[in-house]
Amino acid sequence: MIDKMLLEQVLTKGMEGTDLFIVDVTIGKDNNIVVEIDSDTSVDIDECVRLTRLVESHFDRDKEDYDLEIGSAGLTSPLKVERQYHKNIGNEVEVLTADGRKLKGVLKAVDSEGFVLTTEQKVKKEGQKRPVVEAVDSTFRYEEIKYTKYIIQF
Repeated sequence: MIDKMLLEQVLTKGMEGTDLFIVDVTIGKDNNIVVEIDSDTSVDIDECVRLTRLVESHFDRDKEDYDLEIGSAGLTSPLKVERQYHKNIGNEVEVLTADGRKLKGVLKAVDSEGFVLTTEQKVKKEGQKRPVVEAVDSTFRYEEIKYTKYIIQF
C-alpha cells in the first residue's frame, strides 16, 4: 500500500514554484488513489499530466499495483482547505451550518479559525414601520459548518 504522507510530499515538492495546492488525497481499497488539486488561478490538464508522471516516477505501478487519478477541484465541489476560502474572498457562496441553516452571502474574510460571511437580512430599525434590508456579517468557525460551496452566476 502506498504511504499517503510520502505521496503528499512528492506532490507538494512537484507543486513548488506554482500556485497549485493539494485539496485532498484519498487512497481507497485496492490502492485506488484520487488526488484533488486547486490553484489560485486555474488548473490545466498539462499540470495534471505532469503531476501524474511525477507520481509514477516515484511509485512503481507494477510493484505497488495502484490506479491514479489527478484532477482539479470542481467548481461545484465544497471548499475543503483554507486556501480555497482565501481564493474565494469577495465571491458569493452557499453555507450549510451544522445546525441545518442554509445561507447565501459574500465571503468577506478568512483566517485559520474560520470565516466571515456577509448576508442580506431584513432588520427592523427602531422607530420604523417596515424592516429594511441590511448587510449583516456573521462569523463561522470551520467546525460549525457542513459545507461551503461557490455559487456559479451567469
